[in-house]
Amino acid sequence: MSELFATNRKNFGDTMENNSMLIVFSGTAPVKRGDEFYTYAPQRNFYYMTGISRPNLVFMQKKDAKGEVKCRLYLERYDELVAKWDGAALNVEKAKEISGVEDFSYIDELHGHIASAFLREKIKTVCLDMENRSLSAPNTPELDLAALLREKFPMVNLADAHPMFAALRVIKAPQEVGHLQKAADVTQEAFEAVLKSCRPGMAEYELEAHLDYIFKKSGCKDRAFHTIMAAGKNACILHYRENDAKINDGDLVLVDFGAQWENYSADVTRTFPANGKFSERQKQLYNIVLGALNKVIDMIKPGIVYGAMNEAVIEYYGEELVKIGLISDKKDVSKYYFHGVAHMLGLETHDVGTDRELLLKPGMVFTVEPGLYIAEEGIGIRIEDDVVVTENGCEVLTKGIIKEVDKIEAFMAKA
Repeated sequence: MSELFATNRKNFGDTMENNSMLIVFSGTAPVKRGDEFYTYAPQRNFYYMTGISRPNLVFMQKKDAKGEVKCRLYLERYDELVAKWDGAALNVEKAKEISGVEDFSYIDELHGHIASAFLREKIKTVCLDMENRSLSAPNTPELDLAALLREKFPMVNLADAHPMFAALRVIKAPQEVGHLQKAADVTQEAFEAVLKSCRPGMAEYELEAHLDYIFKKSGCKDRAFHTIMAAGKNACILHYRENDAKINDGDLVLVDFGAQWENYSADVTRTFPANGKFSERQKQLYNIVLGALNKVIDMIKPGIVYGAMNEAVIEYYGEELVKIGLISDKKDVSKYYFHGVAHMLGLETHDVGTDRELLLKPGMVFTVEPGLYIAEEGIGIRIEDDVVVTENGCEVLTKGIIKEVDKIEAFMAKA
């Protein structure tokens, strides 16, 4: 895998200007309470460049006046007491094996090396991932460093590396697609465990536990995101989180979930009857959503405009929902369908690079997830697959996860 990260570094280096420097922090786990921390997850751009999933590290890449690119990793120094309590710091040999980076220093040397780059190496621009979605959000290490550089070195230019990374990460290498396929395969096994276990009268969290068991058993270190396990009317809440309601006979159960493999996320939604049998009304609505999913998948190929997929769903729903009398005018689709049909997928569940005007290219990976939410009937349906764009169309990474009415009913009948 170190070859993949070396390629990522080269590709990013090709986008850098001469006399510039990239600095990426690996991040830390935030405090949960007292001396307990949330589970650490690597800053995804740091992982993209190094393959390392360890906190408190820094990656630096410089491009000089002649266009030569050099990379360096900054590690924590070994501390015997810390090693006894939390494990030893990552050593040079292991870091080199994972990342392929050859040059190393220690974190306490970072600021000195940054200043030296300005004064002796004529670095004029610093690239930092300065993505920030809220004025009230805590500063990232990159934003803190940007503020410090503005104060201490106002003559240095700052560039936002986030769009630079997004442009590269939106196209997945074959190794990355392989990780996404593995995550999809584990997700399939987990869904089958849910179908085998579901019984009316269970709590939503009981079904969720079957997912978590399969994820852990399969070697996944984390879920892709917090599972949505929503029965009945709860499925009409897009980001339902409680997962603590009773599953009643006659309910549809919507599960939005995904395994994470080597930091790459699957993102799948399936909807199924708690008692193993769709009612006629449930089947009618479900097949409309399935028709929308298949319509989008059939249209995916290089050159298609990303936003056109959602427009196709709205047009299709307008026709179908009028036919069944759910709406009287096509413009009322938004009452029952009020989210987009796709988002990019990769190192993040909602991965970088989503743009309505984007033209699809081979190697792009994204979800297709039409839904219908009829709150007055207590019915929420979403069906979501993960796809990769190929040279002539697309491949559905989650094609093994059953979604047709007859297949779901037959599978549950055997459970």
